[in-house]
Amino acid sequence: MEDGPYKYIRVSLAKVKHCCVLLFQLARIQTDSVADKLKELYPDIHLEIIGMSTTGDKILDTALSKIGEKSLFTKELENALERNEVDLVVHSLKDLPTTLPPGFTIGAVLKRENPHDAVVLHPKNVGKTLDTLPENSVIGTSSLRRAAQLKKRFPHLEFKDIRGNLNTRLKKLDEKADFAAIILAAAGLKRMGWENRISQILEPEDCMYAVGQGALAVEVRARDADILEMVSVLHDSDTVLRCIAERAFLRQLEGGCSVPVAVHTEVKDCQLYLTGAVYSLDGSDSLKETMQTSIAAADKSLEDVDERVQRVGVTATKVSGEAQDRAERLGIDLANLLLSKGAKEILTVAKQLNDAR
Repeated sequence: MEDGPYKYIRVSLAKVKHCCVLLFQLARIQTDSVADKLKELYPDIHLEIIGMSTTGDKILDTALSKIGEKSLFTKELENALERNEVDLVVHSLKDLPTTLPPGFTIGAVLKRENPHDAVVLHPKNVGKTLDTLPENSVIGTSSLRRAAQLKKRFPHLEFKDIRGNLNTRLKKLDEKADFAAIILAAAGLKRMGWENRISQILEPEDCMYAVGQGALAVEVRARDADILEMVSVLHDSDTVLRCIAERAFLRQLEGGCSVPVAVHTEVKDCQLYLTGAVYSLDGSDSLKETMQTSIAAADKSLEDVDERVQRVGVTATKVSGEAQDRAERLGIDLANLLLSKGAKEILTVAKQLNDAR
């Protein structure tokens, strides 16, 4: 996981309830930001943060794309939810599968931070960009998506896996000569207060981002109406619609961390724009298209809390259902367009080659 492990929070309304939180610094910051918003909205609430770790946190010597476990960063947390040990789990949305286990839902998607990727240079390369780094400079990234796009855009560079939480990767960059630069999510660096480490923001022309990147999600039990209602006020409408479209696109492609899939979304003048792409591992083969839909929904009515109104795992009762349906259809339609042009073949070969490495 890019942004470190999650955190649980124990939340109580009239009585003590629970919620999960993980121990690394960024995860704690992300959870605290959600807890602070809930405290502001519900001054009488009691929050307790509980430390947990996940499978993905413990496997640091293998690229995420090689491990093959779809719920690396969620299984232990969802187990705690299922046992009623916690009531909320704060995730980086990009780490949540597009299909959640039965009984769970994303009850809130908060306003998105900058979703783009950032270049962090080794101190000796200050002032350079990916374009101006010397031939064969090594760039660290554990993401197939980033490597596929950047190999094509910057053929003079080499790309190697780097794992660990944010602090660990920055330490590996600064204290060794293994990497000329590493690629990280801009959102994580900003939340940590390390914006000064960002040497370059990668625009969509260079590297589109991961589905859900930059957004925080609050996972709850789908039938827990009180908790679902409480966290629903945290939803940001534009972020919800963008991320529903992105997640629908990824789910229709049957993609994941073992294949290079990238997106870019934008809301402008009541239109939702979605650009999606698939890549071969070296970026030499790719498909990329853009579609749009209106999100100026006439139906403003709220929907009953029910698992049936989930869209790609998201329950957003305070966001127009009509707009959510259009966003989900946009993602599905764009995926089907790419599939009709050969996306399945590109992704199948990419997965086979990654598995064989």
